[in-house]
Amino acid sequence: MQAPDWTPTSPTIGTVEIPNRGTPLVWEAGRGQGAPALVLLHGVTMTAELGWSLVFDRLARDYHVVAPDLRGHGDGIPSGGRFSLEACADDVAALADALGLRRIVVVGYSMGGMVAQLLWKRHRPLVAGLVLCATARNVRGSPAERLFSLALPAITSGMLWHPATHLLTSQGLGGSVLGHIEDDARRAWARRQLDRTSLPNAMLAVQAVSEFTSHDWIGALDVPMTSVVTTKDRLVPAGRQRRLAAAVPHATVIELDADHGVCIQEPGRFGEAIARAAAMVLAQQS
Repeated sequence: MQAPDWTPTSPTIGTVEIPNRGTPLVWEAGRGQGAPALVLLHGVTMTAELGWSLVFDRLARDYHVVAPDLRGHGDGIPSGGRFSLEACADDVAALADALGLRRIVVVGYSMGGMVAQLLWKRHRPLVAGLVLCATARNVRGSPAERLFSLALPAITSGMLWHPATHLLTSQGLGGSVLGHIEDDARRAWARRQLDRTSLPNAMLAVQAVSEFTSHDWIGALDVPMTSVVTTKDRLVPAGRQRRLAAAVPHATVIELDADHGVCIQEPGRFGEAIARAAAMVLAQQS
């Protein structure tokens, strides 16, 4: 019997020691060091397994694929009560160096797309191209969003100081990010993954996302970029995603008729869109 398309694949999984930073859990699969390298960056509250394991088989056909648990998430580098997207970008650059990767195409989903933008800004010689999915230049456009971002520091600080909150996980918050998952087994698996990130760490990440903006500098992007726009996205509206792509004159766009949780809900379509986007980025380099 053919396995359902949501069954996680089995790449090499292990920790990688990054000098002076930590030992994050890293998933690695694909054609080896000679193939183009894709580094996959997951969204807020998630893990590499939750964000990417369902598409590893598809991407590993053509690429050397690497996906770490980001700082403060799952088995990533501990946040230590502090979190920044800049630190995540620096972690990824240090991981690439530890793995001997000199040029990478960075694939960022949601929060991971913001980290990807910062990775280019802070480590330009490393980044050969960007694939950005369900992400934006900022998430503070509306008055309600600005009000929420102003309240976040106080909420997060309270969580960090209250010992009981450290026993809570990001399951409820992450569930709102991914949306309703119809399949019972897939939903249970997603909940187990979300339980690997504490609620205070998730809130630190949400605060960092709310403060992020690339509005003033992303237009200077000088490497190929493809945006995968999730056109039914409840969390990051499609218009906001399109404005990110429009800010980069040479960017290409793939529209995917799906919601924010497409990586879990429809991994087959998601994997094909990411593979196509990566191929477009690589074609622009030649």
